[in-house]
This record gives sequence, structure tokens and C-alpha cells, in this order.
Amino acid sequence: MAWAAPALWDDGAGCDLLTFFPERAMSQAIDEKDTQGGHGFGTGPVFLASVSTILGAIMFLRFGYAVGHTGLLGALLIILVGHAVTVPTALAIAEIATNRRVEGGGEYFIISRSFGTTIGGAIGISLYMSQAISVAFYMIAFAEAFRPLEGLYTSWTGFAFDPRIISLPATVALVALVLSKGADLGVKALWGVASILGVSLAMFFLGSSPSEIRPETVALVTDLGDPDAFMLVFAIVFPAFTGMTAGVGLSGDLANPRKSIPLGIMSATVAGMIVYVFVVVKLAVSVDSASLAEDQLIMSRIAVWGPIIPIGLACATLSSAIGSILVAPRTLQALGGDSIAPSARVNAVVSQGVGEANEPRNATLVTSVIAVLFVIMGDVNLVARIVSMFFMVTYGALCAISALEHFAARPSYRPSFRSKWYVSLTGAVMCFVLMLQMDVVYAMVAVLVMGVLYQVIKRNRTGVDDLAAIFQGVMTQATRYLQIRLQKTPPSDWRPSLIMITPRTFDRSAPVQLLDWLCDRHGFGTYLHYMKGFLENKTFKESRDVQQRLIRAVQERRGAIYVDTMISPSIQSAIAQSLQMPGVSGMENNTILFEYGVHDGPEVLDEVLSGLSLSGPTHMNRLVLRHGENFFGSRKSIHVWLTWHDARNANLMILLTYILLGHRDWKGAEVSIFAAYPRSEVHERSEDLHEMITEGRLLISEKNILVIATDDGIDFERLVEARSESADLVLLGFTSERLQRRGTEIFQRFPSLRDTLFVSAEEQIDID
Repeated sequence: MAWAAPALWDDGAGCDLLTFFPERAMSQAIDEKDTQGGHGFGTGPVFLASVSTILGAIMFLRFGYAVGHTGLLGALLIILVGHAVTVPTALAIAEIATNRRVEGGGEYFIISRSFGTTIGGAIGISLYMSQAISVAFYMIAFAEAFRPLEGLYTSWTGFAFDPRIISLPATVALVALVLSKGADLGVKALWGVASILGVSLAMFFLGSSPSEIRPETVALVTDLGDPDAFMLVFAIVFPAFTGMTAGVGLSGDLANPRKSIPLGIMSATVAGMIVYVFVVVKLAVSVDSASLAEDQLIMSRIAVWGPIIPIGLACATLSSAIGSILVAPRTLQALGGDSIAPSARVNAVVSQGVGEANEPRNATLVTSVIAVLFVIMGDVNLVARIVSMFFMVTYGALCAISALEHFAARPSYRPSFRSKWYVSLTGAVMCFVLMLQMDVVYAMVAVLVMGVLYQVIKRNRTGVDDLAAIFQGVMTQATRYLQIRLQKTPPSDWRPSLIMITPRTFDRSAPVQLLDWLCDRHGFGTYLHYMKGFLENKTFKESRDVQQRLIRAVQERRGAIYVDTMISPSIQSAIAQSLQMPGVSGMENNTILFEYGVHDGPEVLDEVLSGLSLSGPTHMNRLVLRHGENFFGSRKSIHVWLTWHDARNANLMILLTYILLGHRDWKGAEVSIFAAYPRSEVHERSEDLHEMITEGRLLISEKNILVIATDDGIDFERLVEARSESADLVLLGFTSERLQRRGTEIFQRFPSLRDTLFVSAEEQIDID
């Protein structure tokens, strides 16, 4: 029966085990209810916090600017591209939120509990900074709502209007309000803000612009003489799309976060996108490009009652600032609770809560300091670009991890709501591309900072590597898929897939070194340490300890071979088992390597002979390494001896030397080929050999090829020793027939040679 390969990506519907065990679901629901802290809010606050941030400062202050500088089509494209980033992120967050029981800390908690605190910490710090700076951004925008009073202020005071006289005291007042009243007052304020926001939008859509600014035709593309670049406009406008996660920060105050978070953020995202489209269309049909570009409060000239727009702006920015000042401290509090900061004292201070609702007072004070510093900067466009980059790197990392998790298909990742792998991957790619388009330097710095944060957190958490765990799952899935594909389609070109088993691992290193050289780049090697005995608890535990020693040894050598152990009553049974093992790489093992030392007793040679006999029926190529104290010398010379017996062996022997020359340890080495043939065959064999080297593009100089005419009077053994006794490695062929006739004597010939590899090819290997 043919078995179909599983799909590479898991994009099926999620399956929650609680569906099949309702009594566990009831128990979990009771546990969640009993352990739920905070205020016990429903879905409404999540939706309101998100939608009031989406329909906020950027919509009122910068959508007219965007339409003016990019035209209607450009503005719609900005909305489309922005949601190509935020929709995958929203879906990823909704998915992750249904994977584990959600507590305080919003997106950070969701990410860290699904992907680990090392990944969560790196993303969480970036997320916190974007949230904290957002407070400043919204308060700067809040001050812009008072622009209509600029003339009145100047006439009264005689000073030029500086928005910071509004934004700074307003920020301090907001922080004081949140510190004194907590999240409960902030959520109640959202209802009133949302109502005013709805009224302001209704008056905007019902109004019409004065005739002097009305366009003759709708500008599908901008008709400004020198418009700002599209990506600059996008960077300034992008914070408008990030508001969808504002409600996630209330996770610790929700009665049922696994339900409220996905429903709240997805409904807010869809509602915001629809309103955005209608707003830019209304602006494009109502006002010419020049007026849109110049007047940041142009919406007030369209609304039925103009003052409602600054009022709506003030309410929207204030609500967004409230959302950020509620969310950011909770993210920081959760980071401290997980001891993400290097200092235990800092973690203790920021994680400390107050009252039954565990209000993050200390974290709020830290956030307020950051917010005030950025408010002092006062430039809404500059702060918007900084916020955009922080959010972009956070969302990109989140989408990338989500896509990897889909691919890894870890059983521990079981969300009841599932996005699609290609949606998350699209979001990650879009984030990275847009970051580079917005500002290459800032993008590279942001990615570098994220990487440094991850390494620092990993080091502080005693080497916990969550990203490695995900990539391990990814590699497992990729290997599984590729192995099945390889088995269906055998490789057309020959490459070595070697297996070796020996009990003498820790008293010699030449065999494993040769295996590593032959499999470093062109092939694949499996090294098995044989342990005599029966499979039982004690021997199995010992084998796992030995396996770890082997892995460490290969890592120190930077080897590229797969290592394991095998427990068996005898070396013969172990060899028989290893010959039947499937290739770990997905390709069948085609070559077996045996070894013995020049000082080993006859029992080791008998073991080699037994292994060679057992491997005969498998038709695997057979290699026997005879090694001494030389350990391949200076690795500068390889000698290959071909005789009239090596018609099948020659290609394999020459190909093995080519593979060795490709390794850095043999860089600069020379290969010399000595071909000993009867006088009648010298000319023909010489031409064949030169053609093979030339046509096969092998790294062997023709001047290093010597064809020697032999006859019965020549002592072949003395000839080989005379020419190759100083070579670092010598390759000699043998055949099954000669092995049966002469036994282990074959491998004891040429005693003065240094390390020697005996080769018997059982496959027909061509060199094209």
C-alpha cells in the first residue's frame, strides 16, 4: 500500500481536547473563575478600548494629510497595506489567546505562555516601549485638538502657542487619575468617549465642505507639486492601525479572556477598517489636495458642526492615551513578574501590585516617566514614526513565531481558534519589508535590538532557548516531510551515506574523524557506539549518558554526523541491526565503515571480517580503515593505488578523495594516483584514467597520475610501500573474492604504510 506524505503545513481546524472531555472543560472553567483576578470585564471593554484607539488621533489629524499627499487610491492602498500587517497580527493574537488560560499582561502574557518567556520577554519589552511611547503620542495629539484656540491664546498671553503647555500637564493629570482610580474608571470613561466619537463621525459624514475647497474632480492620485513619499506618509499614518491590540492589555481584568480577546479585537479591526475607507472617500470627494495637505483639522470644515471634530479628537486621543496608560504598566508588571529584567530588585518593584485588583502602581510611574520624556519632544510626526517602528518589529516577530508554530505542529500548541500559516507568514514578511521601506537604519537597529534582548534574557534565564525549541519542531516537521519525499524519489546522483558501529569510541578518534570528513558536505554519516548487553533499564540509562557524551564531542569538533548508541548481546548482532537501519537523512545507507588499529589484537580483525561478511547481502560499499599513531599526518598527501582488480572500485576511490579534498582540514592537499596494470593494458588504462579525471572535473592534477607497467617479476607490496610510506592517507582496493580467499591478511599487507583505507565498491558508481 502506498502512503501519502502528510501536508507540510498544518492548516487544519484546531482541536481542543476539552471538546472531548466536557468534565475537564467544566473543571477548567471553574478553575478560571476561581482564580480570575482584576475587575471581571466582558467583551465590551476589549472592543471599546481597541476601536476607540483605532478611530483616534491619526484618523482625525493625518488622514487628510494622507489623502492629500497620495490621492484617494494611495490612501486606500495605505489602509490595505496597513491591514495586511495588523489583520494577520490580530488573528495570531486571537489564536494564541485561545491556547492557554490568559491572565494579566495582555499580549506579553499570551505570547510568553505559548512560546516561552525568553521569546515573550524579547517581544514584550519592545511591545511595552511601543505602548509607553504611544501614551506620549496620543497626548501630543490631544494637545493638537486645541489648535482652534491658538489665536485666542496668543492674543491673551502675547506668546506663541506651544502644544506642550497642554500635553505636559494633561499627561501628568492622566497619570494621577489612573493612579488614584485605577482601570475601573478608565473603562467607564471609554463608554462616554465612544459615544462622543460616534457623534463626531456621524456629523462628519453628514456634513459637506465649503465650495472654495471642494475639488472639481476626485483626485485618484495626488496633484500636489511636491508630495511626500508614500512610505513616509505610511510611517506617519501606521499607528492608526495598531490600536486593535489595545483591549488585549486588559486580559487580567476579563472574566473570560479566551472568548473576549478574539471577539473584541477582530470586531474592532473590521469596524475600524470599514470606517477608515469611508473617511478617506469622504475626504477625497469633499476637499482638494492642497487643503487636505495643509489643514490637519480639515474634518472640522466638513462636519455639520465644526467644533465636534476637535472635541472628538480630544476624546479619541484621550481614550487612546487612557488605553495605553492602562495597558503598558500591565505589560511591564507581567515582565517583572517573570523576572525578565537582569536585576531582581527592578523585577520586584515593577511587578508589585496594589489592592485586590493588583493595580500596577509602580509600573505606571515608570511608564509615566517615559511618556513625559517623549511628550517633551512635542513632534507628533517624529513620535509617530518611532511608535510605528516599535509596533512593526513587535508585530513582525509575533507573526513570524506564529507561522513557525504552525509549521512545528507541537502538540502543546492547541488553540481552539486557528489562523492560517500563510496569513501569519504574510504578516511577518509585510512587516519586515515595510520596516526596510520606512527606514533601513531604524529597521536594522530594531531587529538587532530584538536579537540582543533575546540573547540577554536567554543568558539571564540559565540558557533557556525557546526559539530553539520552536525551530527544533520546525526541523522535525521538515525532516519528516523530506524523508518521505526522498524515499519516494531516490537520488539520481550518488553521494555517500555512511554508517559505522564500533565499541572502541573513546580510546581512538581517527575513525570518527574520517567519517566526519567524508560526510561534512557531500554526504551523511551515522556513528553508532556499540554497548554489549541486553536492553534493560540500567543499560538504556547508560546508553543515553553515552549518547550525550558523543553529541558534546561532535559539537566540540563541529562535526556533521549523527551519533547514537546501540545495545546488543554481541557485536555481530549489532552490526546486523545497523545494516538494516533506515538512513537518518532520508536516504538509504549505501556504505559501511569498519576500523581497526595497528596495535589491536586478532579478535578485532575477526570482528571486521565478520562485519564484512554480514554486510555482503546488503550490497553496501565497504570501507576498512587501518589506523595508527600518525592520525593522518599533516593532511597534505593522499595516494590512491589502482590495480587490475579495481575495475569497480576505482570510481569510488577517486570520488572519496575528491570529497576529502573539499574539506577545510585537507585544504591544499595533493592526490597522487598510481595505477599498476599489465604491460598490455597500460596505454588503454592510462587514457581511460586521464579522461575520467578531465571529464569528471576532479581536483587531481594530471601530472600526479602515474601508470605503472607490472609483470610477475615485480614485488607489488614493496612497490607500494616504497612510493607511499610517507603519504598521510593511502587508498587501496579489495574485492569479495579476494576477501574470501585471503581473509584478514588483505588488511595486514603493506605494514610500513601509515593510515590506510581499504575500499570495496558494491555499487556501480559513475563519474560524469
